[in-house]
Amino acid sequence: MRLTDPDNDKREKEREEGAENFLQKTLTTKVLLGVIAVLLIFILLLLTVMVNGRQKRQEEADSDLQQSITDYAKEQQELEEQVIGEGEEMPTVEKPVSEETEEAEEEEPAEEGEAVSADNEKTAIVVDIEDENDEAYTKEFILKEAYPYFADNKQDAIWDLAHLKRYVKLSKGLEGTGDYYYQGDVDSEGKPHGTGLAIYEKNSYYFGEWSHGMRNGKGTWFRFYINQKNKTNAMGVYMAHSYSGEWVDNLPNGQGAEHYDVDVSKLASTQGRILQNVVGPFKNGLYNGDMYANTVDYTGNVQEWDGVATEGVFTLWRDMSAIGECSVWRYVDDHSVCLDIDKSENKNQGIRELLK
Repeated sequence: MRLTDPDNDKREKEREEGAENFLQKTLTTKVLLGVIAVLLIFILLLLTVMVNGRQKRQEEADSDLQQSITDYAKEQQELEEQVIGEGEEMPTVEKPVSEETEEAEEEEPAEEGEAVSADNEKTAIVVDIEDENDEAYTKEFILKEAYPYFADNKQDAIWDLAHLKRYVKLSKGLEGTGDYYYQGDVDSEGKPHGTGLAIYEKNSYYFGEWSHGMRNGKGTWFRFYINQKNKTNAMGVYMAHSYSGEWVDNLPNGQGAEHYDVDVSKLASTQGRILQNVVGPFKNGLYNGDMYANTVDYTGNVQEWDGVATEGVFTLWRDMSAIGECSVWRYVDDHSVCLDIDKSENKNQGIRELLK
């Protein structure tokens, strides 16, 4: 006959219950860890989708803005408003016009139709899409709307915005005042200081660095010739003018690049070439040092040239004073080929639109 020990049976039962509890806890832990891992993966996927979605919406918004403006231009051509500013110089390579003649010039009405630049297709018309009571006519709205596109240097969008009626009207309202509208950083006196955007008369803009109310540092200036022709631009060849580079005391000083948007189709009747880009050092808005340029002709052919200038006066590559001309640009691929200007015009060569 076998005798049982109650204490041993109790301990055995406790061991079995402990083992079962341990197994249950282990299983529960594994399940919880699995659930946590799945949740983490789900959260990461959700964050990825949200970031990608935000980027896609931003890209679509930018695209929609440019597309909508282009669509408006096509739909509203019948409502096109002719905005004609004051006549002024837009120099060509061959026959620049003197400042005295420039001041006396009067603008003529622009031809109807679209203008196409040498760089890409652009519609050079004023787009009339606004209601007179729309808040879009306020300078605060326009500055806020334009700022991010200038900050990101989205030049196609800048072109489109500048040709909207509200922008043309805002700029025209500044004519003769010497004032400008500004949004950006300011100093303790409220003067532009830091980074900011300014809108001027004659469809002109500047975005970049400022110092106590003056353009200083790096920045870009734009001027758009909207529905504008005068004697210096009789064929409507020039569509826009810009400078990007270093500034001191409101003028280009240091390394920079000047650029013209050109309508090559307007050169066909003259079979000429025209200056499109000038790159090099500037001093108070004038060419000053070893300069590089390119021209475009009526066929769209681009040629490269070099020249040397000192505060707006070019060193001559050959003497043609007998016929009243001087050679200022030399063809890079053949130094015997030069571009000539009138001898009297070999002064103040630079971005004359920015000179007082």
